Amino acid sequence: MYSPSIRKLIDLFSKFPTVGPRTAARFVFYLLKLPKEEIENLISSINELKNNIKICKLCFNPFQGDGEICEICQKPSRDKSMLCLVEKETDLISIEKTKKYNGLYFILGGTVSALKKSDIETLRIKELESRIKKSPEIQEIILALNPTPEGQATTLYLERLLKKNLPAGRQVTRLGRGLPVGGELEYADEETISSALESRK
Repeated sequence: MYSPSIRKLIDLFSKFPTVGPRTAARFVFYLLKLPKEEIENLISSINELKNNIKICKLCFNPFQGDGEICEICQKPSRDKSMLCLVEKETDLISIEKTKKYNGLYFILGGTVSALKKSDIETLRIKELESRIKKSPEIQEIILALNPTPEGQATTLYLERLLKKNLPAGRQVTRLGRGLPVGGELEYADEETISSALESRK
C-alpha cells in the first residue's frame, strides 16, 4: 500500500517508545509536508545528538561537555552519601526539578516484567554493584522506581539483592506515599515527587 520509502520510515518510527504504526504514519506524512530546509535541520539535529552527547560513566545520564562525567556527578556540593536509582533519564530530570534531592543518581536503563534471567540482564546490575563497591561514601540507596507492576517487581529484586550484598551500616529505602499506583515519575507533579522523596522508608 505504501511506497518502500514511506514504509521504511513508518517501520523506523514504530520502534520509538509508545509509537504505533498509525502514529508513525502520521509522523511520515507530516514530514512530507515540511519544507526541505526544515528536513535538513532535523537531520542535522539528529547528527549533532549522536556526535555531541556522551553517556556519564558513573550515572549513565546523557550529557554534553568535556570529560567522561556529567555535571551532576562532578558537582562538589552534591551529597555523595545518597544514591538514587531511577529507571530512565526522564525520571532523573523529574526528581531534579523538585530541588528537594541533592544526592547522586544511577540510571538502571529499564525495569523487568518478570524476574527471568533474560529480563534482569537488561538492567545495569553489574555496573551498579561496581559503583557501590567503589564508593564507600554511599550510605543510603534510594529505590525511586515507578509504582507500576514492573517497577515494583524491580524494586523488590533490587531490595533483596542490595540488602544481601551491602556492607553493614548502609541502608536501602524506597519512595514513600504520594505517587499513585501505576503512575510514572515522568508525569507526576513536583509536589507529589517531593512528598514521595520526603516520606521514603
